[in-house]
Amino acid sequence: MNSSSIIEFKNVTKQYDNDPAVLDNVSFEIERGKFYTLLGPSGCGKTTILRLIAGFTEASSGDIFFNCERINDLPANKRQVNTVFQDYALFPHLNVFENVAFGLRIKKWKKSDIDEKVKEALHFVNLDGYETREIKEMSGGQRQRVAIARAIVNEPEVILLDEPLSALDLKLRTEMQYELRELQRNLGITFIFVTHDQEEALAMSDEIFVLNKGKIEQSGSPTDIYDEPINRFVADFIGESNIVKGTMVKDYVVQFTGKQFECVDQGLNENEPVEIVIRPEDLEITTLENGKLQVEVDSQLFRGVHYELSCYDDDGNEWLVHSTKKASVGEKIGLYFDPEAIHVMRLGETEEEFDRRLEAYKEGDE
Repeated sequence: MNSSSIIEFKNVTKQYDNDPAVLDNVSFEIERGKFYTLLGPSGCGKTTILRLIAGFTEASSGDIFFNCERINDLPANKRQVNTVFQDYALFPHLNVFENVAFGLRIKKWKKSDIDEKVKEALHFVNLDGYETREIKEMSGGQRQRVAIARAIVNEPEVILLDEPLSALDLKLRTEMQYELRELQRNLGITFIFVTHDQEEALAMSDEIFVLNKGKIEQSGSPTDIYDEPINRFVADFIGESNIVKGTMVKDYVVQFTGKQFECVDQGLNENEPVEIVIRPEDLEITTLENGKLQVEVDSQLFRGVHYELSCYDDDGNEWLVHSTKKASVGEKIGLYFDPEAIHVMRLGETEEEFDRRLEAYKEGDE
């Protein structure tokens, strides 16, 4: 565990009775002062990680460390973490002040100290003057801020957020994403956020862990994971992707749809089977003659900032295109893309092998 890490999981497994493991031999480190997101479909194990950190459940095997100390047996009330739940878990019979002050009263703080800390916490979440407001009179966004104020008033080292935005409408959800990110930066403490919303994860995070079936498929910055997905699951789950089978002919040359194309990938075996990812926004509509691919437009939708086209090539591969240019259904068009737009995925590659391959690219560029 390095000096900047606050939480570490070492080979942690969580299993109930004889059911398949909810978490399967998971290891990772969480650095101090960053915004982390656990991203994945329902049942992938992301909320279980939160519960293990908070002490609400115990690991079946493996070790969990907090500030270099093993905490597997440490009771939940002794851990320096606070949780903001999906439904906020506010007390409806208490007003805003008493909801935020609840934890401090349990700790038997002095009244003057409680008044000062609650006022400070409410100011931090822009709820000055709401002390006597009833919870039932608050909007969804205001309730979330009360829940966050209740969490930060105890000065935890880590705040855990279990899909706290899922019940909000789209506009408010977007506003709260910004507010949460700014709050984390201002507080300077570690946030661990659970969601299944890819756009939310990309917008808010310093680091993302993509989970699937109890394992971490890939971890990294939003840019890394979007631009360099390790496999089909990650590429498909993070944003929208065009994924086709191909062959790595040699360094910097890949073949798919029966043609060879320049790419920026290297270090794979010659004639190795691979999968190719090209993001919809990296495909440019052009003439048939200038296109690297020739396709027919099957459908077109206007998405506000761009058109979304579904197209098919002669081999039956579907190509999703995001473009400011308009086309007509049934029209044959060309699609152009740069070598940098092609991302080659090696079949069955582990994250460690993938990282070493990317490092080799960087060293080659230098």
